[in-house]
Amino acid sequence: MKTVVFDLDGTLADTSGDLIAAANACFRDMGAGNLLDPLADAGTALRGGRAMLRLGIERLGRGGDVATIDAYYPRLLEAYAADIDRHTVLYPGAMEAVEVLKCQGFGVAICTNKPEGLADTLLRRLGVRDAFDAMLGADTLTVRKPDPEHLFETARRAGGHPDKCLLIGDSDTDRKTARAAGVPCVLVTFGPAGGDMAALEPEALLDSYADLHGIVVELIGEARQ
Repeated sequence: MKTVVFDLDGTLADTSGDLIAAANACFRDMGAGNLLDPLADAGTALRGGRAMLRLGIERLGRGGDVATIDAYYPRLLEAYAADIDRHTVLYPGAMEAVEVLKCQGFGVAICTNKPEGLADTLLRRLGVRDAFDAMLGADTLTVRKPDPEHLFETARRAGGHPDKCLLIGDSDTDRKTARAAGVPCVLVTFGPAGGDMAALEPEALLDSYADLHGIVVELIGEARQ
């Protein structure tokens, strides 16, 4: 079976608001106040918890303070887990596009560098976990993106062949993963870093989820071929 594999943060859902809120909770605990802006720093949020902590620490003039980043990372995850879906929204048309792919015979799955437990919780809160044949997080395996095995195993667990998949993402990590796997990559342009995606030279850019099925067929063919 051919499988369409999605990244989660910044691809299926805009999770930046809740991520930044969790990071700011850490900075307030340090006595520094809210160091990140929900809009201006959304792109950093979608690169993960350590990236947000690193940016805040740099703004305090302590860019090399890895120990503080390591110490606060578990606290950030706790704060995020406690309020994971206050601001998060699925991107327009995302789930409609997933249903079209399923109806056409494609497998659909999620491969994310968010911890598996948090990803599962978020998807269930959003009411969409059961729409996907498989979901692998950063800690599901001993490797994670951009290691291609993370993508390959996601395709396998969705019932697909690892050589017959396609990755939808929003970052250089997704681009590197697809390149290492030797499969096509589609990068979305509607996320915070959308204007930077063309420079990564993916096989296709996605401006709207309404266009996804056509792009998938163009890149890997009909599901039942």
